Amino acid sequence: MLKGESLSGERWYEGLTGYHFLVLVVASLGWAFDTMDQWLFVLTRQPALASLLNAAPGDPIVAKYTGIVQAIFIFGWATGGFLFGIVGDKIGRTRAMMITILLYAGFTGITALSQTWWDFAIYRFLCGLGVGGEFAAGAALVAEVFPERSRAAALGIMQASSALGNILAGLINLTIGASPVLGWRYVYAVGFFPALLVFIIRLFIREPERWERAKVVAASGVERLGNFAELFSDRRWRRNTIVGVSLVTVGVIGFWGIGTWSPDLLRSVLNPQNLAELKAPTERAVSIAIMMQNAGAFFGILAWAWLAERIGRRGAFACSFLLCLVVVPLTFQSVNSFSDALLLFPLMGFFTTSLFGGYAVYFPELYPTRLRATGTGFCYNVARYLAIAGPYTFGHLRAAYGIRAAGSILSLVFLLGLFVLPAAPETKGKPLPE
Repeated sequence: MLKGESLSGERWYEGLTGYHFLVLVVASLGWAFDTMDQWLFVLTRQPALASLLNAAPGDPIVAKYTGIVQAIFIFGWATGGFLFGIVGDKIGRTRAMMITILLYAGFTGITALSQTWWDFAIYRFLCGLGVGGEFAAGAALVAEVFPERSRAAALGIMQASSALGNILAGLINLTIGASPVLGWRYVYAVGFFPALLVFIIRLFIREPERWERAKVVAASGVERLGNFAELFSDRRWRRNTIVGVSLVTVGVIGFWGIGTWSPDLLRSVLNPQNLAELKAPTERAVSIAIMMQNAGAFFGILAWAWLAERIGRRGAFACSFLLCLVVVPLTFQSVNSFSDALLLFPLMGFFTTSLFGGYAVYFPELYPTRLRATGTGFCYNVARYLAIAGPYTFGHLRAAYGIRAAGSILSLVFLLGLFVLPAAPETKGKPLPE
């Protein structure tokens, strides 16, 4: 669907206006910078915490506190997703986007000033509030502005931009984090600059007509915008919410509980001999490998959107879960060198991150306009409360059994996704609910 014709015989971009593409670019940038700030943390958490704890990077105490801080970050992410999903329905998509971008960019920049592991953790929590909230507003905005035939492609492109943000984080770490003069504090300082995107949103992006109509209806007292209780009081929305939370729990554990430990996996196998062959320091090799992983993620997200238009949303999810069950343990058991990482990290990124393309396309299709940001934000982010167990468990498994065993054991979580799918409604080819 992303190339060529849609199933209706019409190309997805035909008939779209310049404003459609402006919305797509702004929403994609907001999400790309969001994930860039996420991955700046992933790439720097070990050297940052080693510095703050006055310990060697390989010290078990660093692994322990890395798991704790990542769990706190995800807790903030989940809280922001829940709160700002409701805010996005009540005050509008563009206003919610501006607030959340200022949060994640501002507190990423402030992280550069950390003096202890606990204030580092506090800044990550506050950054997480913005990280969690931005997605629901952006996804709802794109879903409501684009026509039905273009919706899946536009949402797939927006979600795929997350991989570009991750690659940008790798470039920043490659040039700044790996520098003996600059280092991790300057990496976080760079993360402040996405706040400038707020000015573009304020000047050029207006609220979707769907939301404006829903606001008028709400003003008449017939319905309420962002009524969280309705997600569970109405049987249809309750089923969709339970399915959505379950699907995201699997993906978040797979990504944050397993996939984001790939930098640590590569660091554990690099040694002076293969680093000499690379003619590069450890952080340079790690940055290159992570950029390759996220290049795979970019194509995985687009592939999910393409597949979902052909075999349906449930079929695309099933393919992703099955392939994750194979590729994730294969990666953790087989990477023994930088060249192994260049081969297997892109495959792992392709399949584990393809699920997030599914969430971007699928969740806005499950809810009416008055609940779209609330439901999307709740499903996409509140599942992270449950998924906090992922990085926490990985950190402890790693300390006890090693990083390879930890990744392989936790990959069994993808089985849960297959059990949930029979209850998931198929939304392919259907209009947004109202």
